[in-house]
Amino acid sequence: MSNTDIANAKTRFKAAAIVASIFILILWLVKLVELADGYSYFTAGILPRKLSGLTGIILAPLIHADFNHLINNSISIYILIIGLIYFYSDLWYKIIIESWLISGLMVWLGARSSYHIGCSGIIYAIASFIFFSGVIRRNTSLMAISLLTVFLYGGLIWGVLPIFYQISWEYHLFGGIVGAVLAYVYRNQGPPLYKWSWDETEENDLNNEDDIVDDGLT
Repeated sequence: MSNTDIANAKTRFKAAAIVASIFILILWLVKLVELADGYSYFTAGILPRKLSGLTGIILAPLIHADFNHLINNSISIYILIIGLIYFYSDLWYKIIIESWLISGLMVWLGARSSYHIGCSGIIYAIASFIFFSGVIRRNTSLMAISLLTVFLYGGLIWGVLPIFYQISWEYHLFGGIVGAVLAYVYRNQGPPLYKWSWDETEENDLNNEDDIVDDGLT
């Protein structure tokens, strides 16, 4: 890697860290304002199949039940946003916006009749997107980011199952589905497909075979 590549990588990482920090700051400011107001904002979350709950599609990811909820989500989404922006500098904002809106709409259409809050749906969407993009592109760095998030977030896998009814497993499930679909939709954008050493060997062998055939025909 050249000095220019290293400098560009550092610039991308700093920009990603700044955006991630701003997002986390917004989440914490919302929580502090909520505490200052003296009442819970949970009714601003998504209330499925109710017109009043539609605004929750926009607001729900900004609202958290308590500080434990907020801290857990803050750590995970900070890592994921940095990874997303670093590897998808021209695509990250589309992934966040589409994950935010589509997963929220799916919760409004298909989840339990209860208020759904928290940015965990976006966490699952981004983690799913990065992981499946890594699989599609054979990029171990992308897959490692998602696996690290799974380790830090704890029950990331179990969170999509209706085991703990006090959490919005529907938000988790729909977010994961949205992320996987977006990974396929944007499979031709972002980091290039990684080529293993044996792929290059096979290509060289094929090229050599073509040369032999061409020599035989001339």
